[in-house]
Amino acid sequence: MDIRNLITFMQVAELGNFTKAARQLGYSQSTVSFQIRQLEEELKVSLFDRINHTVLLTEKGREVLEYAHRVHRMTMELKENMQQGQQVAGHIRLGMAESLCNLLLKESFGDFRRQYPGISLKIITAGTEEMFQLLDHNEVDAILTLDAPVRNREYRIVRQERVEVHFVAAAGQWRRDVPVSVKDLVNCPFILTEKGMSYRRILEERLAELSLEISPVLEIGNPDSICRLVEQGTEISFLPDYVTDRLAAEGRLIRLPVEEVSVQVWKQLIHHRDKWVSPALESVLAYCEEREFAREDSSS
Repeated sequence: MDIRNLITFMQVAELGNFTKAARQLGYSQSTVSFQIRQLEEELKVSLFDRINHTVLLTEKGREVLEYAHRVHRMTMELKENMQQGQQVAGHIRLGMAESLCNLLLKESFGDFRRQYPGISLKIITAGTEEMFQLLDHNEVDAILTLDAPVRNREYRIVRQERVEVHFVAAAGQWRRDVPVSVKDLVNCPFILTEKGMSYRRILEERLAELSLEISPVLEIGNPDSICRLVEQGTEISFLPDYVTDRLAAEGRLIRLPVEEVSVQVWKQLIHHRDKWVSPALESVLAYCEEREFAREDSSS
């Protein structure tokens, strides 16, 4: 059996499309079709149902896919074991929430580059739903989410921790020791991340339960920019604590005690359970754990 046919089969199964698989593999579509047909003839089964340009795995196809992943993992492990002692190298695609980028890339990224000069990173910022779509179609190798906790047997959670989120304002604009009513708060000018993004979406769901709604005066993706604007003005925002820790400790921002609304999100480092964790991916996952979950270790 030709391993290349199995790899092509895996790509078609993951992308659900012969043309996309051909583009990903650098083959012509006719080559992909020939390899799949050759594999079907060798196994004497039909691997895909082809209906109106839609490609779906048959029941036998799902069984073969499980075996294909095992064979692929074993093949890659064999290659890596034979190359022990050589430089760890590879191109790793990482999907993540934009607010987590600064934690990952500040300060120690130079150390990572010096330790793993053969690894290149591509970071794709996206919302949670889009990240899982990318993961399911093998368009990213791992994701770092900031949202409601994900529990699905299709995925392996490498590391997770709970993250607190609070309303914040410039010091001097509000008193931190006086409880604030959310009904009064929603009428204030707000600067928020884009609509539908993780903790903002969860906040809006909580407010909807109280028949309340926020209409921000500004929506912007970068939480550090939001912090600077809030610190200098009269607006309010809603941000994870790790974004505001430094400014809150310096007394430049305060977290408002709003009792009616409590929001918690989870930071989760995830890859698909069928994904082979190469030495390059393992190194990147370890780096993400060290940078993104350091607070949890230091506080325990």
